[in-house]
Amino acid sequence: MTSRLSRRAFNALLAASALGLSGLSAQSMAQQATSQQVLRVSAIPDEAPTELQRKFKPLGAYLEKKLGMKVEFIPVTDYASSVEGLINHKLDMVWFGGFTFVQANVRSKGQVVPLVQREEDEKFQSVFITTKSDIRKLEDLKGKTFTFGSESSTSGHLMPRSYLLSAKINPDTDLKRIAFSGAHDATVAAVAGGKVDAGALNISVWEKLIAENKVDTKQVHVFYTTPGYFDYNWSVRTDMPADLQKKISEAFLSLNTNDPRDKEILDLQRTKRFIPTKADNYKAIEAAAHNAGLLK
Repeated sequence: MTSRLSRRAFNALLAASALGLSGLSAQSMAQQATSQQVLRVSAIPDEAPTELQRKFKPLGAYLEKKLGMKVEFIPVTDYASSVEGLINHKLDMVWFGGFTFVQANVRSKGQVVPLVQREEDEKFQSVFITTKSDIRKLEDLKGKTFTFGSESSTSGHLMPRSYLLSAKINPDTDLKRIAFSGAHDATVAAVAGGKVDAGALNISVWEKLIAENKVDTKQVHVFYTTPGYFDYNWSVRTDMPADLQKKISEAFLSLNTNDPRDKEILDLQRTKRFIPTKADNYKAIEAAAHNAGLLK
């Protein structure tokens, strides 16, 4: 019997049998003992894999302590993999962009729920960058080459495309050529390297690269910043036990910049605090995706 069940599960079976607990069978206790031993976490690959791992390491250690369970970061190759991983029970919690949350929620028929977001994600923004002196506004992009980030990126594709369409610029017909860099830092590299005339990325990565002196603002500059919109969040499936969802939310919400260890985590996540969020906050993102023809 112990060859089929872990020692913890086997002990749970013995306890249930010995005590004769009402309303809870020995089998169900064993199932509880073997379930959710590891919280499998991932994030959309909007930055280099090494950067994502670096950002998550102290957060993962913090969550392990708060939740009393092992937390494992599982990198994914693309945005679609993060959506499918959560829906198909290969992942338990994912750092989604607004658009990937919408995709996951639609694909799962409402079985994905966002728990928390950074305060900044209530009014997130995208920036359009260029090295060209003759590009000063969105309309100047006509006939130019341009790169988005990932096709499933909210701040690197969906919202920039949405604002281009609002300016009566169809990226597919009015631009000379469009590309997809795959990540925000790659967009900056493509623009700085002269591979394209301009590009769009999220403002958080842009500001981080400036702070780290990884971009020369005398060469590459912002010529348009979008209005604010809801973006990133930590999401789980609705079938995750309610008490675990609560513990995860409380762990994020209790992070405090006055605690040096918490501040390290918050700084890496590029925020001062996390706040609760809900699915309804992303209705505008869903509408924008439909209008841009990116969500069927």
